[in-house]
Amino acid sequence: MRKMKQRRLGILLPAVLLWAVMSDPALSQGTHRVERVIDGDTVELKNGERVRLIGINTPETVHPFKSVEFFGKEAGEFTRRLAEGKRVRIVTDVQERDRYGRLLAYVFLEDGTFLNAELLKQGYATVSTHPPNVKYVKLFRKLERQARKKGIGLWGKR
Repeated sequence: MRKMKQRRLGILLPAVLLWAVMSDPALSQGTHRVERVIDGDTVELKNGERVRLIGINTPETVHPFKSVEFFGKEAGEFTRRLAEGKRVRIVTDVQERDRYGRLLAYVFLEDGTFLNAELLKQGYATVSTHPPNVKYVKLFRKLERQARKKGIGLWGKR
């Protein structure tokens, strides 16, 4: 009888651990619904998880020690139009969390749009790379250079 209980536990425990791992959005990296956009580079998922987009920075709109920065509202609205209420695929890099506990991720919309890259391409963000999360740094720098050259978004006339 005792061996049978140990055997069941031996089967059950890995299944429970697998379920726990798969239910964590940082580990499952499946699709999730964006509940709301906090600002241009931070979203909150339906499960309450805050996600900071890796490799980019948009002008501040909700920073506790800074006033609303130039083009911040536009960047937030752009992210809201693209992502709020939509399902997204979350992909992490080497470091999964920042010092504030936010999930660090590359975010892809259901139609395949790479949100981090699109913000750079349209001039709503600047490159802000923090090793070890550097998977797309070359692409991001290229997109920022192109937006600057075109004079769009942040790089347009003030």
